[in-house]
Amino acid sequence: MGFYLSEYEDYLCGERSLSTVTLRSYTTDIKQYIAYLESRNITDIRQTSNASVLSYMLYLEKHNAVSTVLRKLSAMKSYYLFLLTSRIIDKDPTSNLKLPKSERKVPSTLTVEEVSRLMEQPMGNDPKSIRDKAMLELLYATGIRVSELIALNTYDLDLALGYIILSGAGKKRAIPIGKSAITALETYLKQARNELMRDENVTALFVNMHGKPMTRQGFWKILKQYNQTAGISKHITPQTLRHSFAMHLINNGADIRSVQELLGHADISTTQIYSQAKAGNVKEVIQKAHPRA
Repeated sequence: MGFYLSEYEDYLCGERSLSTVTLRSYTTDIKQYIAYLESRNITDIRQTSNASVLSYMLYLEKHNAVSTVLRKLSAMKSYYLFLLTSRIIDKDPTSNLKLPKSERKVPSTLTVEEVSRLMEQPMGNDPKSIRDKAMLELLYATGIRVSELIALNTYDLDLALGYIILSGAGKKRAIPIGKSAITALETYLKQARNELMRDENVTALFVNMHGKPMTRQGFWKILKQYNQTAGISKHITPQTLRHSFAMHLINNGADIRSVQELLGHADISTTQIYSQAKAGNVKEVIQKAHPRA
């Protein structure tokens, strides 16, 4: 009699070979389910039914996001599968459970006009303004993440060919960049970076006012400042520029496969849900579809 939690944990470790993180997550979710059952005077898992599971699902939907509900229900299904295969129960009450549809929120993006206003904000000829413009132009030109932006080194640039090289997870990815970003980067390298440098051994492409590599927090402050001076009512994050990059390309006729490649998404469903897509040359896609190429 009981809930067989320790046996379930052994099952996860031995039978499923799950990672430590997933094991901890599943165990936590099932402990919460057990607590819910006990609050309703259910003290043995064999007392549960379809009604028990449905009641818990409705409870979860009331207090959690859909993604959280789906994760917890996945743990429940795993739990009941263990109980069924162990012959502790003879019927799985989750077998006919209809899961809620995963919510796919449309990401917040800027209009092309708003992007132009944002890019115009670093207006001075001082090293900081020149650097800030180069960072903004490059982020929007390539759709890279802010972590990738601040990780760039000077040797990751090939402005003659119009590419940056991203390295990570044992892979390298070449991203084409348009004329506006190339011009801003050339100006930065010629007129500003050396003025900001304090240590010639620093290879980071973008450095702060102390000559040290730019940080994520530092860039966020810069973006927040220009968001305000541009008079854009939307809350802008580095991810907003990434979303805007992708949306503007697609709106201008870029194929989804090329956008997937540019963003570095492993799964095309992360980029967009399309059943069929024809891949194109990513540099041609940038030149034809990017507003600032």
